[in-house]
Amino acid sequence: MAGRPYRIPRPLVAVVRLICAAALLVGCSVADAAGPTQLRVLQLNLCNSGMATGCYTGRAVARAAEVIRSEAPDVVTLNEICSGDVDALERVLAEVHGSTVVAAFQPARNGRNGAPYRCVNGQQYGVGVLAHIPAPYRGHEVHRGIYPAQDPADPEQRAWLCVDATTVFYACTTHLAYTSATLALAQCGHLLGTAIPELHARTRYQPTVVSGDLNLRHGGSPDVRSCVPADYLHLHDGGVQQFMATADVTIRSSRSIGMAGTTDHSGFLVTLTVARTPDVQSHQNAQVGASMRRSA
Repeated sequence: MAGRPYRIPRPLVAVVRLICAAALLVGCSVADAAGPTQLRVLQLNLCNSGMATGCYTGRAVARAAEVIRSEAPDVVTLNEICSGDVDALERVLAEVHGSTVVAAFQPARNGRNGAPYRCVNGQQYGVGVLAHIPAPYRGHEVHRGIYPAQDPADPEQRAWLCVDATTVFYACTTHLAYTSATLALAQCGHLLGTAIPELHARTRYQPTVVSGDLNLRHGGSPDVRSCVPADYLHLHDGGVQQFMATADVTIRSSRSIGMAGTTDHSGFLVTLTVARTPDVQSHQNAQVGASMRRSA
């Protein structure tokens, strides 16, 4: 069937796992048998808090649902959303893929009282990640944080968020400060230079993608490239939406998607493949070895 991923029959999956466990074959995994993982990463800034009257329309979530249905992304990174928007769009992505979809939300923090920042409708306001995790699903974790550098004059304190799809990828998003490009650059540097490397060291290394509204531009002053690690791949939408990925990702294409005037940002879609890496495979083999020792 053209355009649909090949699914390994369950009996064959069991056989492959048994062979891997018995022999600890280097590079052996069900995912490897299916080849590299293709990911379509869709970045959306929906301007849906209700506070930014210049871009709020109340129609951005409905348009986002249309785009998700037509483009069938694997990862959706969401900026300027309310918590309920994540739930609504998670259901849409699950309808599209018909298999494992996970969602995460991280509110911005209100600098005046330390509570989650709120949309006009009373829901928490922040960023989100939706992720379709290819079979076999091995679990997922959510990692998040509030940046140490914030604008004291702006009550909205910015945050970052990552979904860890175990043994496959990390998918991260953020929405950086708009009041100061210098501050946005410091937040970008913290995410890419501190938070994500610490995440790799504390949990496991996996191919990592980061997509979001950084309020920084390619060729701007300061230039967004000054906070992107030298070994990362980097694309942009011609504006402030940026995509970055570790070097074990291969970018196939990128394009902007119109949002029909429902928000002030176009969608930004990047298609890529994620190759299995030695570090990821070592982690898998260690898990298999531990499983064998427990069953011995």
